[in-house]
Amino acid sequence: MRPTIKTTLHLVGALGAVLGFLALPYLVFFRASVAYELFFNQKIFYYHVPAAWVMFLSIFVCGIASIVFLASRRPAWDDAAAAAGDLVVVFGAIVLSTGPIWAKAAWGVPWVWDARLTSSLLLWMIFIAYALVRRYGGLGAERLAAGLAVFGMIDVPLVYFAVNFWKTQHPTNRVVPGLPPDMRTAFLVGMLSYTLFFVVLYVARLGIARGERRMAEVTDLAVETGALE
Repeated sequence: MRPTIKTTLHLVGALGAVLGFLALPYLVFFRASVAYELFFNQKIFYYHVPAAWVMFLSIFVCGIASIVFLASRRPAWDDAAAAAGDLVVVFGAIVLSTGPIWAKAAWGVPWVWDARLTSSLLLWMIFIAYALVRRYGGLGAERLAAGLAVFGMIDVPLVYFAVNFWKTQHPTNRVVPGLPPDMRTAFLVGMLSYTLFFVVLYVARLGIARGERRMAEVTDLAVETGALE
């Protein structure tokens, strides 16, 4: 794919994300009906759930790229995993900060140590460890981080189905299919906006990762050849 085409697609994705995020508040606060139980506090749902979806998407991209890296040892796949791993941390932070807002209104407390919330926190901490290992792990850090990413990816079904395996206060996975049309429209726009935002951030972060690797390779070559002396 030529750079001009890549740039155009990247700009189109960015424009789509911007338009989606501009339309989302209108749909959420003026078009979507108010939930009887939570009233206005329910509106955080349209930001919390899409962020969780993108967190899971980032985890699967990171985990799959890590598996391919471990099998092939090709640096390009390590860069792909690293770019997604950073986004897991970002979107996981959004999930864990918006969730307590809803919980406070629904349960009276911002946090309870039930299966879904606890497993989500542990999953996020796995990728905090992933980021730290990549930066400070020293020799072999890429392989160790890749192992953490695969472990985190395997943990995703446990987090998602925790509401089915254990009795939790968190809403079940059957909430979205039962949304009325006005709520579903706002929800789908949120999902699309967050997904496009993920793609834009991922492409940008991947470009940075590849640039950093090339810079490191050039620096190492210059040191070996004595060009810096």
